Amino acid sequence: MRPVTRTTKPRKSLIRGTALGLAALLTWTMLGLAGPPADAGPSDTGLKGAIDEILTDPRLDGGAAGVVVADATTGDTLYQRDGGDRLMPASNTKIPTSVAAMALLGPDYRFRTEVLSTGRQRAGVLHGDLYLRGTGDPTTLAADYDRLAARVAAAGVRWVTGRLVADDTRFDTHRLGRSWAADDESSYYSAQISALTLAPDTDYDSGTVVVEAAAATSAGRRPSVTLTPKTDYVRVDNRATTVGAGRPDTLTVERAHGTNTIVISGEIPVGASPTKEWITVDEPTGYAAAVFADALAAHGVHVTGPTRLGVRTPSSAKPLATHRSMPLKELMLPFMKLSNNMHAEALTKAIGHEISGGGSWDAGLAAIDAYLAKEGVDTAQLRQVDGSGLSRMNLFPAAQLARLLLAVQDAPWYADWYASLPVACAPDRAVGGTLRRRMCDTPAALNARGKTGTLTGASALSGYVTDAGGRRLVYTVVLNNHLAPSVKSIEDAVVVTLASSDTAAGTIAPARPRSEPRSEPRNQPRVMDASPGVECTWRKPGLFC
Repeated sequence: MRPVTRTTKPRKSLIRGTALGLAALLTWTMLGLAGPPADAGPSDTGLKGAIDEILTDPRLDGGAAGVVVADATTGDTLYQRDGGDRLMPASNTKIPTSVAAMALLGPDYRFRTEVLSTGRQRAGVLHGDLYLRGTGDPTTLAADYDRLAARVAAAGVRWVTGRLVADDTRFDTHRLGRSWAADDESSYYSAQISALTLAPDTDYDSGTVVVEAAAATSAGRRPSVTLTPKTDYVRVDNRATTVGAGRPDTLTVERAHGTNTIVISGEIPVGASPTKEWITVDEPTGYAAAVFADALAAHGVHVTGPTRLGVRTPSSAKPLATHRSMPLKELMLPFMKLSNNMHAEALTKAIGHEISGGGSWDAGLAAIDAYLAKEGVDTAQLRQVDGSGLSRMNLFPAAQLARLLLAVQDAPWYADWYASLPVACAPDRAVGGTLRRRMCDTPAALNARGKTGTLTGASALSGYVTDAGGRRLVYTVVLNNHLAPSVKSIEDAVVVTLASSDTAAGTIAPARPRSEPRSEPRNQPRVMDASPGVECTWRKPGLFC
C-alpha cells in the first residue's frame, strides 16, 4: 500500500507577509521611491543592516544572492534579499528530494535485492536461469551479495543449468542525469544510476570501485594497486612510476571514457602516502552481477550459462534469497550528512516507480513537484531536473526553499529527517557531515543544522538555527555567479549572526566572514581533489569540510 500524502496549506503568516510586502512595494513605486524607507520593516531590529553588510563582501561583487530568514514557529519573514530570484541551489536540491521521499515512500521504506528462479531443483541442480533482481538499493555492499550467494548455496543449489540474469528493470535505462558534466564521468559523485548496483564501502557510493595505489619500495617500479571490492569487472592499466623520495606526487586515477579500464598514470615518490580514489564503473548492473557471480562461485555454486543484463524476472519466479536495505529514515543519514548524489537519484526514481509505476527521472520529479505544491511551494517558480543538484539546470528561489523548510515541521517523519541534516562543528562525520568543520567556536556550533551545496559559482546553505533569545529560525542562503573559489564563510556569517542575536528583542550581534584556509590533515591517504567548485564531502574522504 502506498503511503497517503499529507496535504497541508501554506502558513497564513507567510502568505500574509508576502501580500503585505507586495502592497508596500506598490506604495513605494507610487511615491517614486526605489525601496522602503531606511527605518522600515526588519531594519527596526538591526537584522537587515547586519545581513546586508555581510552580503557586501567583495567576493560577491557581480554575483547574486538570495537570502531569507523566517521565524520557524510563526512563519513570519524577518529578512529577505532577492528571495524570489531563481538561483542554482546545488545540493540544496536534496532538500525537496529528501522530504518528498520521506513523505511519499515513508520513513520505513526499504529497498529489496532478490535472487529468484523459475526452474526446478533436483539433487543440487537448478534447472533454468537464476535471476538477481534489484529495486534501486544504493547501499548494497559486496558482503550483502555474498550473503545472498550463501543462502542460495544453503538452499542446496550446486549447479545452475541456465544463465545468471540481472534484472534492473525497476528503473529505466537512462544512467546519467540531465546536463551532468561529461568531464565528471569517472568521478564517484557522478556515478551511473541503476536499479541493481553496488557500493564499495559504508559511505555507500553506489556504482563505484575504490582504487588504491601505493608507492613501491624503490624508484623505477610500478606502484601496487588494489581494488575494493576485488573484481575483474574493471581492468587496471597501470602506467604509473615510483620515483625518488621528495619528488612531486603527480599520480592520477581515471576511468577511460566509455570503458571499464581504469588508467593509473603519473609519478608517486617512495614513502609517499597511498593515493586512494573512488572511481565510477560503466554499467553498474554488470558490476553488481559480476560481484554476485564471484560470490556464487566462492560458495560452490556453478552457473553454466553467461550473464545476461536487463531482463525482467518472470512473474512465476520464486525467491531463493532476499536482502532488505536499512529503512529510509536510517538511509537519510549517509544521504544527507554526506550529500550523496546517488542516493538522491535512486530515491527520485523509486518515488516515480511507487507513485506512477515508472522508475524514471520524469516520473519521480513529477511526483516530487506535486508533493511540493501540496506543501505550499510555488512550483511554477522553480525548475528541478534531478534529485541531487548536480545539474546546473536546477533553479530554486530562496523563498521557496524557506517555505518548504517551514511547511514540513509538522510532518510525522520530521524528527527523523531533521536528524539527517549536518550539524555545525559536530566533529563526528556521521553527525556533522558537511558542516563538521564550519562555524566552530561560535554560538552556531552544535546549534545550526543545514544542508550545504556547492558547484563552481554556486553555493548554498539552508536549515534551522536557534538564536540567542531561544527563538527558532529558518534560514536559506543561496549565492551564485561568484568567481571566488569559496563563499562558505559568507553563509556562515549569516547563520552565526542569527545564532548570536536575540532577534525578537532586536539585540543584534553581527558576525563577519572569516578567512577560509584549506589545509590537508596529515597522515592521511592522498586523495585526488575533485573540481574545486564541488561539495566538500565529494572530495574523498571528506577531509576538507
